[in-house]
Amino acid sequence: MSTNTSPAVIHAEHLRKSYGETIAVDDLSLSVRSGQVVGLLGPNGAGKTTTINMLTTLIRIDSGTASVAGFDVATQPDRVRRVIGLAGQSAAVDELLTARENLRLFGRLYKIRRRELDRRIAGLIERYRMTEYADRPASTYSGGQRRRLDVVAALVASPPALFLDEPTTGLDPRSRAELWTAIEELRDAGAAIVLTTQYLEEADRLCDRIVLIDGGAEVAAGTPAQLKRDLERDVLDIHFDSDTEYEGARRFVEALPAVVLDAEAHSVSVPMTSGASASLALLRRLEDGGIAIADFQLRRPTLDDVFLALTTREEVAR
Repeated sequence: MSTNTSPAVIHAEHLRKSYGETIAVDDLSLSVRSGQVVGLLGPNGAGKTTTINMLTTLIRIDSGTASVAGFDVATQPDRVRRVIGLAGQSAAVDELLTARENLRLFGRLYKIRRRELDRRIAGLIERYRMTEYADRPASTYSGGQRRRLDVVAALVASPPALFLDEPTTGLDPRSRAELWTAIEELRDAGAAIVLTTQYLEEADRLCDRIVLIDGGAEVAAGTPAQLKRDLERDVLDIHFDSDTEYEGARRFVEALPAVVLDAEAHSVSVPMTSGASASLALLRRLEDGGIAIADFQLRRPTLDDVFLALTTREEVAR
């Protein structure tokens, strides 16, 4: 994880965006330095993509300020577009073109000279292991190959700022791991990266800092370790062997705050603020109620637990 204290490459203060009476982003601030990955996490509809779209000039900022590499997003949008790379939720590549042709198209949009562009494209194709399919039409690519091309297209201009909006959604575990490695390489090379993701283990691995938002507003911010430590509670995971045992346990715990119920796995996860003593008391209650426990574990919280505890949900069930 980065300890860089250089000035912010991406900086935003008090961003606000609304659509009619619906507030999409509310007083959100963000700062990302060179060689740093900052994750924007939150439920669907929390305002993550809206924030990305404002910072990348795709939609207008209602109020607040933002800059990228020293250029003002609102008053210098053309300059901002020259110093950013964006991989959105939907692939932006032309499926009729090959990877090499797609990268050349993006390079021309950045007005990179032909000889320099060809050199960059060759380097990107080799570095990100695309040689095998670089000269086939993108329509023949797997989902992982297409997503990798989309991310690499954002790198053609060697931008100091990158915005990756759920870059690994829908990828198989191998493709996801390969893209994680690519993002780590970009961070290590000095890029300032804003990342949104649906996978909290991804945020835990990649992000130097996380901003958790809900309803468009920040509800918590810090390193992954800080957020987990600040939750100040453990989690008791209890597993059962049958639907009958699970249903019996569910009636005991479903009224407890932030409990996670998983009927498919026959498990319940219960936040425990009093640690071992409260955990033993709950286990005894289940046993006294005639509910057989297959196994249990008292563990430290994960980012999943932080997310579930701090975002608005009336009932949590997997």
